[in-house]
Amino acid sequence: MTDIVLSTKGLSMRFGGLTAVSDLNISIGKNEIVGLIGPNGAGKTTAFNVITGMYRPSAGQVFYRDKDITGSKPHVITEKGIARTFQNIRLFRSMTVLENVLVGCNLSISSGLFSATLNLPAYRKKEAAAREFAMALLDKVGLTEAAGKEATSLPYGQQRRLEIVRALATHPALLLLDEPAAGMNPQESLELMAFIHTLRDEFDLTIFLIEHHMQVVMGVCDHMYVLDYGITIAHGDPASIQKDPKVIEAYLGVDDAGNK
Repeated sequence: MTDIVLSTKGLSMRFGGLTAVSDLNISIGKNEIVGLIGPNGAGKTTAFNVITGMYRPSAGQVFYRDKDITGSKPHVITEKGIARTFQNIRLFRSMTVLENVLVGCNLSISSGLFSATLNLPAYRKKEAAAREFAMALLDKVGLTEAAGKEATSLPYGQQRRLEIVRALATHPALLLLDEPAAGMNPQESLELMAFIHTLRDEFDLTIFLIEHHMQVVMGVCDHMYVLDYGITIAHGDPASIQKDPKVIEAYLGVDDAGNK
């Protein structure tokens, strides 16, 4: 039996009279790469925001490793082992590449305010370990030489990788990627596909991603869910999703008779 890492039951999110997500039921097994796709405004990012605690759902539940985490605060969800990136890159502009990653490491530096204030040996030891871990992460993604550079001075594709590395610094078991290929050129998108597989294998991750770039999502995902106006209209492997009439209609506006 598959070890289920993340699942939702009847998850819904309403904003006044608008239902952004309706009765979402997903199930993601350990080490799977699962995609959430749909036209603009389908409710994908809203679903991510509910799962990661940015919104409290109007109805339904979120389970992480069989534990109900519905409505938990974002920092609590991160501590449990769930990390995410955002559609719009959110790096700390005034910090270096290394400092951005160290922000993600802060959860592991738990010696307390007293030790930190007095710079006691226990705190210095954990700080050194965090720095070593951050540099090891940067080395894995080829950003070692950029460690001392301002984060926003990096090329766009490298900024995307840096945001993912910062998420990895929290030691997640589940990584949520919100449109990781956004703004990338075709070559960067191809490199991203290999990078996502590498992340899954090297860090023993389960990955849940939103993506509009069909070549990327079809090339990396084991399973996919499709939303349209907040409603799940299909789910399955990439090959079946690609041929599903409801999915084709949602994306292209084509009805069963082939009319646009």
